[in-house]
Amino acid sequence: MKLNNLYITLVLLLFIGLVGCNDDSTGPEDTVQETEIILDYLENDLNFPYGGFVTTAENVRTTMLTSPNAQYLVDIRAADDFTTGYVDGSVQVNFTDLYDHIKGVNTAGYDQIVLICYSGQSAAYAAGLLRAAGYANVYSMKWGMSGWHEDLAGPWFNNISNARAVDFVQTPAPAKPDKGDLPEITTGLTDPVDIIDARVADLFAEGYSPAAINHNSLYQNLGGYRIINYWPTNLYENLGHIEGALNYPPAIEPWKSENDLLTLSTEIPNVIYCYTGQTSSYLSGYLRILGYDSRSLLYGGNGMIYDVMKNNNTPNTFIPEEEIKNYDYVQ
Repeated sequence: MKLNNLYITLVLLLFIGLVGCNDDSTGPEDTVQETEIILDYLENDLNFPYGGFVTTAENVRTTMLTSPNAQYLVDIRAADDFTTGYVDGSVQVNFTDLYDHIKGVNTAGYDQIVLICYSGQSAAYAAGLLRAAGYANVYSMKWGMSGWHEDLAGPWFNNISNARAVDFVQTPAPAKPDKGDLPEITTGLTDPVDIIDARVADLFAEGYSPAAINHNSLYQNLGGYRIINYWPTNLYENLGHIEGALNYPPAIEPWKSENDLLTLSTEIPNVIYCYTGQTSSYLSGYLRILGYDSRSLLYGGNGMIYDVMKNNNTPNTFIPEEEIKNYDYVQ
């Protein structure tokens, strides 16, 4: 009897040991890394965030006249602002409702889905989110309604500025930080499309404001942000730059994981600035999907060193007589 009891005890101990070993198999080494899953999908399946995402007011107008059924226009300005003037044929949808709205549209039936906002910035951000979600024919209209008619160009008229011309410096670019880890995101999902869907839904729900910052707020605490200049190196050096800003030239495709993506901070916000705030908004959408705290500097260089840009014929300087088309609009 004692031998039988000893035998049973040994069997139970062996079973418990095996179960314990099996439990260890779900330890940290096997934890699903959701950011890695979607990064691989976005880079290798969608080649995202590369590819043109902007269309012009001229293109929208031409398509309206020649192939009106080939485009779907969505105005994401507030309803009250929409009624002051909008592009004929466009529908008004609040930013936070846009993802659900687009899901209900037969987007494959159009050559282009055009997002329209005030200045081109929140529409660019939304375009970045939607393209990551698989809507490759979504575009933002450059300059927003500010480029459509001068009556509606207040956002750009009121924000082109030389406020930081005295603060810009012409120093060599600091070395980029060493590569680090990706941010961690947790949706509880494993399929990249499902994870991206959940991330995009959350980002639309929180709105555009968390993804943007103005230069006044930035300059109150320059050391509290990792500042990224997204200009070619020659313009970074010749036009000057925000003190301490790192230079990520577009030509080197810095947002790829094999290049400079992993030099972004997971500890403090990353602030990207371009010429207009439109490309930086688009990129911030991509980076926020990955879990980075990324913010676009509103109006870019135009909002800080406008005359410097204009006098040097810098690309994407907002020149009203060139950029505002004064097309008819509906009230």
